[in-house]
Amino acid sequence: MAGRTYNDLAQYPVFPWILRDYTSEELDLNNPAVFRDLSKPIGVVNEKNAKAVKDKYENFEDPLGIIDKFHYGTHYSNAAGVMHYLIRVEPFTTLHIQLQSGRFDCADRQFHSIPATWQALMDNPNDVKELIPEFFYFPEFLENQNGFNLGQLQISKEVVNDVVLPKWAHSPEDFIYKHRKALESEYVSAHLHEWIDLIFGYKQRGPAAVEALNVFYYCTYE
Repeated sequence: MAGRTYNDLAQYPVFPWILRDYTSEELDLNNPAVFRDLSKPIGVVNEKNAKAVKDKYENFEDPLGIIDKFHYGTHYSNAAGVMHYLIRVEPFTTLHIQLQSGRFDCADRQFHSIPATWQALMDNPNDVKELIPEFFYFPEFLENQNGFNLGQLQISKEVVNDVVLPKWAHSPEDFIYKHRKALESEYVSAHLHEWIDLIFGYKQRGPAAVEALNVFYYCTYE
């Protein structure tokens, strides 16, 4: 119904980030504070980013009149993002290498840690990647079972191997189990429609999208 398919990386199914707590030892799904605010686009879930995003929109003007004003120059779902998350699993590994002109991208830009990925989203309003369905059912994508040499991080010199999990997850299977439980929780059930309005509903375009800080680069629309 969403017009999305596993057969096209440019139209891949899109799922929301639903949690904001990736540092606690235990995950308390009865506490609303552990959940992301589903009424806001991921780029402004961190309130600090809202002003920069708004200013960018209001001050943008294309002298040729081709490009409409936008809040985000990237998108919450694209082929490169899917490959980014699935880099450890074929055929996505090969597709990633082709995209990067025959080699792996530098280690610091790879998907190597779930807590670090969330933190990067909170710090950078230009990164607006949402999740893919695999985060809720496919633990293998979090493990480097094929032993790919993904390099090492520049500052810590840490070798990139399996994805670093939140403290509350004891294994990839445990992460998927708890993350799926969070998706099925009372809180998400009560608020998921707010996110659907942004991605599939009336806040995609027009005045409602402007108000919600949810306008993307013009090429991302039909």
